[in-house]
Amino acid sequence: MKREKIGLFIPCFIDSFYPRVALASLKILKKLGYEVDYPLNQTCCGQPFLNSGVVREAEIFAKKFIEVFKDYDYIVAPSASCVSVVRKRYEEILSLSDELLEVKSKTFEICEFLHDIAKIDKLDVTFPHKVGFHQSCHGLRELEIGTSSELAKPFYSKALNLLKLVKGIEVVKLKRADECCGFGGVFSVNEPEISVAMGRDRIEDHITSGAEFIVGYDSSCLMHMEAVAKRDKRNIKFLHIVEILAGEADES
Repeated sequence: MKREKIGLFIPCFIDSFYPRVALASLKILKKLGYEVDYPLNQTCCGQPFLNSGVVREAEIFAKKFIEVFKDYDYIVAPSASCVSVVRKRYEEILSLSDELLEVKSKTFEICEFLHDIAKIDKLDVTFPHKVGFHQSCHGLRELEIGTSSELAKPFYSKALNLLKLVKGIEVVKLKRADECCGFGGVFSVNEPEISVAMGRDRIEDHITSGAEFIVGYDSSCLMHMEAVAKRDKRNIKFLHIVEILAGEADES
């Protein structure tokens, strides 16, 4: 029986600053029995250009992404924001084609892939710590990995369902569980004062709730909050959720 083949898409900032997140993603996918390939000719998904209105350059990156990943059974990335660009925004700048529709349909953020496609129901992983879970805006409101509080819908969270499989973990209750951290990519550059203030609010919520770690599925949001926390000398740590799920969390 042919094993399904995954094209592992690692966004630029994870490749440059958080390679451990990429390695944890590779580990858990291979452990589940998938054939995983990391195409060396992959590049940026084009999100920074799209967010800046530089459409011509964004189109180049979008076409490159499709060309690199079109032949895989699945495309998986440890970044909700980059996946949402592929699934929600490529059709804004590219002609709608069968190739684009196919790539969109098989591109997944890693939590939704583990939850919806791999359907994992157990993990041999222990993480005996209190964590606060940060639900990034793109994953929550575009990919619908969970239910946002402004919607009159029954609550669910695919990521939290996965964390519940981890032995010893305690997910603390936050006052504003789905509030933006203020990063927003280009927003943090154009409006740094507001961005930092929003980051401080999120960090304070986690610390007040007793969290030892802030955990999320977007390294960009975690990077923003970690920088704010370090500058303010706040005693809290940060982890991408896949590091915990793969048993690769650095607890120091």
